[in-house]
Amino acid sequence: MAKKPGTNPKGEFAFFNVLYEDGSQRSNRRVPAELLDGLDKDEPARDYIMQQDREIAEKSGRAPLEIKSISRVGAKKK
Repeated sequence: MAKKPGTNPKGEFAFFNVLYEDGSQRSNRRVPAELLDGLDKDEPARDYIMQQDREIAEKSGRAPLEIKSISRVGAKKK
């Protein structure tokens, strides 16, 4: 059954685009917003995404890809 619009709490997750060393990209990777509250800004997101990638690679039997860069969805380019 579908949820009613507006029932999901806002700000629960931050979304990131991930660019890998081989040139591939994954969009809208979810990271819990509570991990990003400290002074490290978005660095904990990289660790969280790397952990997800390791788990996915383990299940699929492939080697995890190296992350080249991450950027928050909706963030302005510098």
